[in-house]
Amino acid sequence: MNVSLLIILVFLAFSIYIGIRAKKGKEMNLNQWAVGGRAFGTIFVFLLMAGENFTTYTFLGGSGGAYGLGGPMIYVFSSLCYIVMYWFFPPIWKYAKKNNILTQSDFFVSKYNSTKLGVLTAVVGIISLIPYLVLQFKGLGIIVSEASYGAISPAVAIWIGAVSVSIYVTISGIHGSAWTAVVKDILMLVVILVMSIYLPYHYYGGFTPMFEKINAAKPNFLTLPNSGYGLSWYISTCILFALGASMWPHLFAASLTAKNAHILRRNSALTPLYQIVLILVLFIGFAAVLVVPGLKDPDLALFEIAKKSFDPWFIGIIGGAGLLTALVPSSMLLMTASTLVAKNVVKVLKPDTSDQQIARIARTSVPILALLSVYFTFRGGEMIFMLLIMAYGFVAQLFPALFFSLWKKNPVSLQGAFAGIIAGAVTVALMTITNSTIATLFPHWPQVIKDIDSGIVALGVNLIVTIGVSAITRVKNVSENQLENVDVNS
Repeated sequence: MNVSLLIILVFLAFSIYIGIRAKKGKEMNLNQWAVGGRAFGTIFVFLLMAGENFTTYTFLGGSGGAYGLGGPMIYVFSSLCYIVMYWFFPPIWKYAKKNNILTQSDFFVSKYNSTKLGVLTAVVGIISLIPYLVLQFKGLGIIVSEASYGAISPAVAIWIGAVSVSIYVTISGIHGSAWTAVVKDILMLVVILVMSIYLPYHYYGGFTPMFEKINAAKPNFLTLPNSGYGLSWYISTCILFALGASMWPHLFAASLTAKNAHILRRNSALTPLYQIVLILVLFIGFAAVLVVPGLKDPDLALFEIAKKSFDPWFIGIIGGAGLLTALVPSSMLLMTASTLVAKNVVKVLKPDTSDQQIARIARTSVPILALLSVYFTFRGGEMIFMLLIMAYGFVAQLFPALFFSLWKKNPVSLQGAFAGIIAGAVTVALMTITNSTIATLFPHWPQVIKDIDSGIVALGVNLIVTIGVSAITRVKNVSENQLENVDVNS
């Protein structure tokens, strides 16, 4: 056994230990298991919500995107999502606490007085979480295999990770996620700081010389192209991420763990500091462009340059950090999806199911969903950052219905919310399955329109259908009420 693999296994064992130990002294009912009894302070809420946004995508997808795409990866700098969260999450938290809401779908059920809408939003949420889980497991396989110098294959690493995270999520729920997030974030920050500063200076003599040499070797690589990943793609993707980030069911659940709404505002103000980490990750990817050229899989850029630059013991630490960037988000994703299955699908289909049974079903669903995600991980081969963009496009379809529900007088009807979500989700699904974009569907349209992110197109369809159906159904409902009043008066 090489030293790198030994270090990775130590981190794995430690994460399982603290994940299980987090249960100590707590009665794991559904409220404790899913939202920590709504008792988390600023630090835990920050680590849960910031940590869920900085995953294997941060570790591999960011560096891989910089290596493979160059300039277009500047979209990761956007902090628009935290502006949305700053205004959205506090009123959502207050409403959720008042109405004993545990999941995102509970919120929709309460706002629109419809368990059927709750089922629909739960299904959309679960389907959105699966690609995100696939992203984590795919990254986990790469990290462990590369950091162990091939001693463990990606497939074996994925199975080990899936089993490990299933164990401590089933036992400790969100408490296990919170404590492992502490270790993960500290380790990740140390590793990224060391690599992002050392590599540019070691190979290029500094940051400015690095970019000058890349630009000389690959002109226009560091700028937005005129087509494809151009300016309109960048703007539309930033908007999609801003709206989609606040719609993730696991971030919704993480926000409900807060002691009060003020913690959420403070968290939204502080979390953009984490964007600095993303910038540093891009530096790692850019450093690899000329040092390890010609990689067929850009997601390997970080480890290829790391193995060329550091001793095996440090590669083990990098692997341990990467391992935790997969396990911690996976735990939240599995827990949230399982809670949605139990509380917002099974409970609706079988209303007489007790709270104890729902809690048991939620825990039982964890390994089942983990297995499903592992299956799709082995079936999919997309680049990590493309998986994330697809998932964002899907979950963003919940935004219009939730946004309008926060108004004092909601202009969206139940039918409009239903139709809009379905229309948007179907649009994303069809464009993903057929690999379609505006450019392929309408090749003669102006380039600025052809480059718009497909998720925004689906969101536009969603909004049009939501408003249109709501207007029609409200007129119909008013007419029916008037007829009823006439009959009564007669």
